[in-house]
Amino acid sequence: MMKHYYNPRSRAVTTDWMLREVEAPHEQVVVDFESGELGTPEFRAINPMGKVPALVDGDVVVTESAAICAYLADKFPQRGLAPAPDSPKRGRYYRYLFFPGVTLEPLLSVVSFGVEYNAFSAGFGDLERGIAAVEAMTPDTGWVFGDQFTAADVVFGGTLAFFRQFGMIEATKKVAAYVERIQARPAYQQSHAAM
Repeated sequence: MMKHYYNPRSRAVTTDWMLREVEAPHEQVVVDFESGELGTPEFRAINPMGKVPALVDGDVVVTESAAICAYLADKFPQRGLAPAPDSPKRGRYYRYLFFPGVTLEPLLSVVSFGVEYNAFSAGFGDLERGIAAVEAMTPDTGWVFGDQFTAADVVFGGTLAFFRQFGMIEATKKVAAYVERIQARPAYQQSHAAM
C-alpha cells in the first residue's frame, strides 16, 4: 500500500486532494513539524530536502506536489485525470502542472518579500507577465480541458485557491469563478477541512 507523508499545514494538502480524487488506497503518515522528524536520517532517505509531501509506492519514491499528482494521474488512468500519454494535449497538461511551482510561486514569493531581482534573467519573469499568464491560462468555464477535470486543475487551480486565500493575488472575476469551482469539489473540501 502507498504511504503518503503529510502535514495539513503544507503542500501535502494538494497531494491529499489528488489521492482523494483518484480514490487511491494509501496510508496517511502525518509528519510532525515540531518533532524534528523531517530532519531524521530515516525521513531524509525518503526526501533529502526534508519536506512533505512525499509518496512511497513500493520501491518508487515521488516528491514535489506536481510530480506526485502527475504520478497518481498516470497510475490510475481509469479515473481520467490526465490526457493519454500519446495525446497532443499532454504538452498543455504539463504546462499547467509545472507553471505554478516553477514560475508562479517563485515569482509571487520574491515579489511578496520585496526582493529586487533582474526580471530579464530570472526564469520566472515579472509580476505583470505572471498575472497575465494566469489570466490567459484560467478557463472561462469548466476545467483546463473543458468538461474533463484533471490533475492540471488540482495543481494549477489549487495553487490559485491558495494564493487567493492568502491575498497573494488579486483574483479577477474569471479567476475567482474558477477557484470557486475548484473549491466546490468534494475531494477538495475533504482535503482542506483541516486547514
